Amino acid sequence: MDNIFSTRPVLITGAGRRIGLALAKDFLARNQPVIISFRTRYPSIDELEQAGALCLFGDFSTDAGIKAFADTVMKHCGGLRAVIHNASAWQAESHSVPHSDTLAAMLQIHVNAPYLLNHLLEPLLRGHGHASSDIIHFTDYVVERGSDKHIAYAASKAALDNLTRSFARKLAPEVKVNAIAPAMILFNEHDDAQYRKAALNKSLMKIAPGEKEIVSLVNYLLESSYVTGRTHAVDGGRPLR
Repeated sequence: MDNIFSTRPVLITGAGRRIGLALAKDFLARNQPVIISFRTRYPSIDELEQAGALCLFGDFSTDAGIKAFADTVMKHCGGLRAVIHNASAWQAESHSVPHSDTLAAMLQIHVNAPYLLNHLLEPLLRGHGHASSDIIHFTDYVVERGSDKHIAYAASKAALDNLTRSFARKLAPEVKVNAIAPAMILFNEHDDAQYRKAALNKSLMKIAPGEKEIVSLVNYLLESSYVTGRTHAVDGGRPLR
């Protein structure tokens, strides 16, 4: 399969909803080619395809699925402008699921998939000049404080946070590698008023700012020629509460 892109695309994993979807739409609106991965075909996937995104099925629950996805990406393009690891799952500890299964699932999606994809797609990121490519990992505010109800999730995001610095060392100076650690960015439709009030009171800024905060930060990181190996908190000042 030949390269179908005239400009290096941005790859976003798990871009069918929320922040990933907002990023994809922003890039497309600015004529930046986009490749996205999806596991569930939400209606938004059709919308992104109509806007010009290349939408590829990706099952990151196995190493074989991760490699198959990377192989498909490499068949479609000769280079990548960035890889944004947005695919995530929020699985709590439960008496109905063995704890080892919960930990394995969280490590697979938040650590193993980014780790393998970074290695597999490295040839597409290199060779384009100084600080010309980017990797962005989405971690979480809970990396700093832990979580009593989402222990495996927090641990896996902490591991991803550490991968940021290791890959920054490995891929410099051609590729910048950063992490974004959000807290409350936007609510789900089913969140009730009591939950929303409690969540807002956890930060100094007392708002759910929406995806624009993340979109702006991603664009800043892509435009920078110097910032790498850092975690960028988007948490409304929660640690100061």
